[in-house]
Amino acid sequence: MNATVPFIVTFLLAIVNATLMDNVVLIRFYGICSFVGVSNKVKPAFSMGVAVAFVTIFASLVCWPLYNFVLVPAGIPFMDTVVYILVIASLVQLVGLVIKKYSPALYKAFGIYLPLITTNCAVLGVAQGNTDSGLSFGLSMAQAIGTSAGFLIIIFLMACIRSRLDAMNVPKAFKGIPIALIVAGIMSIALIGLGGIGS
Repeated sequence: MNATVPFIVTFLLAIVNATLMDNVVLIRFYGICSFVGVSNKVKPAFSMGVAVAFVTIFASLVCWPLYNFVLVPAGIPFMDTVVYILVIASLVQLVGLVIKKYSPALYKAFGIYLPLITTNCAVLGVAQGNTDSGLSFGLSMAQAIGTSAGFLIIIFLMACIRSRLDAMNVPKAFKGIPIALIVAGIMSIALIGLGGIGS
């Protein structure tokens, strides 16, 4: 029992760290394209966050064993990026088919941003970072869960803020993406402040 407690604590701390202090969007600046492009409305933003979370978690679930039990024993670990992209592309196609079948309006609202999950550096960055850092399977999944939660929370909060900003008298030069980037910068500063708690 005592041997299990430290890993559980480490697992949970890794999730919290990846969600907040090492947030994929506001600290590492991955996935900015879909973050800015889809966060102008709440429902598409939340749905994009869920889609990215699904792809990120399942990509990590598949990529870690592929790397450690297939690529490394075969002597071709340098093929990891190509394999990861193929795995991510397959998962994105699966997500796209499900959304198109059950919510055509949402599929249309995503537009070009749904296929862009394939090249979203947030998804690839987690899978690649897990193996490059030599993380165990458990910590790799903690990183994937935390990153997914961080992306989902931040894109949802940004969409809520932008929906309020649309109703405000924002100067013309700052309307749309400029004010969104300013808000993202302020949110980033807040998360950087949280990083000092653990130091």
